[in-house]
Parts: sequence; structure tokens; C-alpha cells
Amino acid sequence: MKKTALIAFLVTSMAYSQSNDQKMIADIYKYSLTKSSCYSWLAYLSNSIGSRMSGSVGAEKGVQFTKQQLENLGLDRIYLQEVMVPNWVRGEKETAYIIDNKTKTNLPICALGGSIATSKSGLTAEIIEVQSIKELEALDAEKVKGKIVFYNRPMEPENINTFKSYGHCVDQRFYGAEKAAKMGAVGTIVRSMTLRLDDFPHTGMQSYGDLPKEKYIPTAAISTNGAELLSKKLKENSNLKFYMKLSCQTLSEVLSYNVIGEITGSEHPEKILIVGGHLDSWDLADGSHDDGAGVVQSMEVLELFKKLNYKPKNTIRAVLFMNEEFGGRGGKKYEELSKINKENHIFSLESDCGGFSPRGFAFQCDAANFQKILGWKYLFEPYLIHNFTLGGTGSDTGHLTSTKIVKAGLSPDSQRYFDYHHAANDTFDAVNKRELELGAASMASLIYLFDQYGID
Repeated sequence: MKKTALIAFLVTSMAYSQSNDQKMIADIYKYSLTKSSCYSWLAYLSNSIGSRMSGSVGAEKGVQFTKQQLENLGLDRIYLQEVMVPNWVRGEKETAYIIDNKTKTNLPICALGGSIATSKSGLTAEIIEVQSIKELEALDAEKVKGKIVFYNRPMEPENINTFKSYGHCVDQRFYGAEKAAKMGAVGTIVRSMTLRLDDFPHTGMQSYGDLPKEKYIPTAAISTNGAELLSKKLKENSNLKFYMKLSCQTLSEVLSYNVIGEITGSEHPEKILIVGGHLDSWDLADGSHDDGAGVVQSMEVLELFKKLNYKPKNTIRAVLFMNEEFGGRGGKKYEELSKINKENHIFSLESDCGGFSPRGFAFQCDAANFQKILGWKYLFEPYLIHNFTLGGTGSDTGHLTSTKIVKAGLSPDSQRYFDYHHAANDTFDAVNKRELELGAASMASLIYLFDQYGID
């Protein structure tokens, strides 16, 4: 073949491939926006099952429901992967109030995950307010001893990426009790991780680190309105006291499961692309955004391929991870068994940032693969998916360590996510059907391109 003819052939082939890709992606979005099941799946998870705290009856019901829905899709393989999970329970609703000159002012709080209970009569002590762990550790221990430490550093409002703001203040929630206990504090209160001023306390996992159990102290989140009021009252009277009562406890571990469904690759079944979210939620609500949305979007990727009669070259696997919120055991177990089975993952995609309008993807990969990905950007621009960045991609898929793998995370608009994150208002009515479906279509489109063209 002459050089000019070869060039013409390559140009024609490239144009044909681009046309096919555009058509396939258009079909994906059309089906997702008109016929997909993800919103009805989420409705059942949220409204009929409710919260799915790992170790709970709700989590077990979530496992059985999602497994059944995957079976209904006619996949090549559906199975459960055993994983032992913690079983922490909140108990009765928490109580808290300020005691100021014999006047009691109630405040909304909730125990942080893993906290111990107060005594049955509750805990009363003076409060010391700090903005950070660093500020606490700079204090004389005598100023802290016998008091409740109040961490009141807010999320930074100036960051457009709200996950950056979350990352800059979440240390006080996770490590706050451990650090305060080492200085003799008897409890901690942490300002909720949200940019909104409201009356919803936001829970989340905390750790006692290497403290012996007899040194554990009760720890709770306080709503942002509550934190503002408490801070104001402390400025008026630094000697006021704070009362809180927590009834939480940690029970014996429970057997649970990752839920897995897959379509076997027609050319390279040994090469695996996974898409996933976490099936567990916190106990205060049904976890529709965190992470019911990611679960049903991952399932929807497989439904889209089945309904559109797309036969992938590589194996495409949806993994619904258990226990992301309270230790990440599902992701760790999946990676452990992947190593034992010598599985070869070439791509992973995680959705764990809510069901809001998709804006793009974050990637963990080398420069060559990122340049390849940027070459696909024009395919997503008609759907307003334009933000392709290097960055964090997800905690469950973060455990994967295949020889060479590209990792991605769906990046929805993040402005409202922390209004609901880990709070009692993370419910089904907070999710927009169209936004959820657009996210699922975006995920399926990216999986399709990696299936077609692989990684470098």
C-alpha cells in the first residue's frame, strides 16, 4: 500500500472509530435518561430498606436486594464475597445542653462512630474551645484536664472544591478524641463537617489510636448552629458547663458481604475493569447520596451494557463494597482476594461523591495514560462533562494494587454534598433523578472507552 493510501486508510479508520464512539455514548445517555433502573433501585434501598450501617439488619437487606437486582440483569456471574465487619450501635438518641447560670440550652449532637458511651447519668464538665489539634497540644495539660474539648474549626468556604475544605478539617473529628484524652480531657465535641449553618449534626468515624481502652473518652459531633451558639456562650462565660449523654456501644463483629456482578470479556476475560460504590451507610439516614447513589450507578453501568447489547472485550465487574464508612474492610478484603486469585485489574472507577450533576472525573495514572484520556474529552463535552483532573479517586478502589492500573473517580458538582454527608437529611428526596442518571451514563461511557482502547 502506498504511503498516501495508508494515510487515507488510517484517517478513515480513525473517523469511523470516532463516529462509533459518539454513537455509542449517545445511546448510553439516551437509555440512561429514559429507561434506566437506577432511580427506582435507589428508591427501594432508601425508602424500603433505609439505613445500612455495616453489621446491621439494613445492611444485610441491602446485600440481598442488590444481589437480586443484578441477577435480574442476566449477568454472567453474580456472587457474594464474605467480609467480617464491626458492629457499633448508637443506642438511644443523644442529649446535650449548655448549663449557664442554671439555665439549660439544648444543642443537637450525635455520637461519632466508634465512640464509647457516657455513664448512664451522662457527662457534665467545663468546656475548652480550640480551633485545631495543634492549638490543643500547645496548651498546658492542666488547662485541659477534666474538661470537654470543643473543636470548632469550620470548613473553609473559599475553596471551590469542597472536598479540599473537608480534608483540611476532618482531622479534628478522626483524631480529636485520642489527642484530647492524652491531655486528660473527659470528652470531646466536634463541629460538624459541613459548610451550611443548620441543626443537623454530622457523624463520621473517629479513632482512639493506640490508647488503652480505659483511656477512651466519649466523643460527639455538634451541629454548626449549635457550634456557633456554644462558641458565643463561651465568650460570654468561659466557666459554663456542658452536659452530654451518649448510649453507644461496640458489639461483636458480624459476617457481611461485598456484592459482585460481572459481564465476562469476549476477547480478554482475564483483564478486569471494575466500577463500584459502597453499600453501607451511616445510621442517621438512608444514605441516598452517601453512597446509595454510587451503588445504583455502578449497577446501572451493567444494565446499560446489557440493554444496549454491548459485548465488552474485557471483563466488566460491578463491586458493591461493604463497610467503607467504618474501616474500609470491604475494599481491603476485595484486594486481598484479588491477590490470592492473581486477578489483573486494568481500570477502576468509583462513585462516592453523591448523586449530583456529574462534572468530570479524577484520575490516578501516569502521564501517557492521562494524555490518552484527555484525547477523549471532546466525546464528553456535549454532556457538559469537562473536568478531567489528576487526584484522589476513591477509598475502596484505592486498595487495588494490580501490576498496572488506571484509577478514576466520578466528580459530581460538590457544592451541596456536605449539606447531607453523614447527616440525618441524607435521604431519597435530596437526590435528583436526572442528575443521578447523568452520572450513571457518564460512568458507563468512560468504562466503554477503556474497554475499547485499554491502557498504555
